[in-house]
Amino acid sequence: MTSLIDAGLLIACVNRGDRQHLWSADTVRAEPGPLLTTEAVLTEAMYVAGARLGRLAQEALWRVVKRGDLAVWRPELSDLQRMAQLMERYRNRPMDFADASLVACAERVRVRRIIMLDRADFSVYRLSGDRTFDVVAP
Repeated sequence: MTSLIDAGLLIACVNRGDRQHLWSADTVRAEPGPLLTTEAVLTEAMYVAGARLGRLAQEALWRVVKRGDLAVWRPELSDLQRMAQLMERYRNRPMDFADASLVACAERVRVRRIIMLDRADFSVYRLSGDRTFDVVAP
């Protein structure tokens, strides 16, 4: 079973000083299937890791990608259009670009399971057909 992951989880996995590091690393290691994220989420994780933790954290993220432990989804034009619709729909939350990309990716590849550190937004977001996410969080 494929699971989506967000930027916070990626950063916690490479940051041994993060209070959620052990939970994040153990949860990722226990996943039976491939892990999937989006280009927008990876961009966010690389930026935050670099700004807060430095180059070594970015290198750790690259190792995960290069080993093939993390597939990175790239949106097509129709997915970008869907992301714009989602950001408009959830403008009162507000939904950011990375979260919109995760919802669009989930719809495109038909994945409902997402592993993250904060379930708040993804408990509210709905997939097409008003389906909910299966959120795994501490």
